[in-house]
Order: sequence, then C-alpha cells, then structure tokens
Amino acid sequence: QVQLAESGGGLVQPGGSLRLSCVASGFTLASYAVGWFRQAPGKEREGVSCISSRDGTTYYADSVKGRFTISRDNAKNTVLLQMNSLNPEDTAVYYCAADMDPPTVQDMCVTRHYGYPSWNQGTQVTVSS
Repeated sequence: QVQLAESGGGLVQPGGSLRLSCVASGFTLASYAVGWFRQAPGKEREGVSCISSRDGTTYYADSVKGRFTISRDNAKNTVLLQMNSLNPEDTAVYYCAADMDPPTVQDMCVTRHYGYPSWNQGTQVTVSS
C-alpha cells in the first residue's frame, strides 16, 4: 500500500524545537519531491518547505527561513523537518506530500499543493507556554 505518515508533533514552549518525520511506504520517497505544509485553525493550508528529488533544491516560506530545515534520510525512506526557535504562530497541523514532477519546489510549496486530491491527518504542533 502506498502511503505517507507524519509524526513528531507535540507541545513545545516558545523557543523550543521539534523534528517532524514523513515516512513513505510502498514507494521510494527519494524519487519524489516532498513538501511540508501546515494549516492553522481558521487559516488556509500553506507550504512550509519543499525539497526536490533531482538535486536537493529546497524552498522555505519566508516565515520559517533560518529556523526550519528540510532534509532527506533515504535509507529510512523519510523526509525530516527540523524546526527550531518555534513560536506560537507555528502552531498548526503539519502535513507532508509527495509529488513526482513539480515544475519547481517553489511551485509545489506555493500553489501546486492546492490540487492534491487527499491528505493524511497530519501531526499537530502546538507552541505555547
């Protein structure tokens, strides 16, 4: 069965860190561009960070640049999102998605994800004191 599973969310204080994992089963994640997205209550889903399958090119939303890092662990068929210096505005459900051939990772993160037909339940990240 082809599927992605997100994990690693939780409750963290402002300034803290979390590392999210997106694990694939049934297919080779290294062959896909992968993105992390989030949706806060009452807000639209937004692209947080995306990574290319071809050359490792990455994209970060302005709100997370310098704080979040996306990376691959191909041995574990996983894409990670290291989140540092978390603040309450980062509170959201975080989702990952895989795309065989987006034009660019920026396109995947900014617009292309609106066309994805289904999403997992994601992992909740809550930043609060």
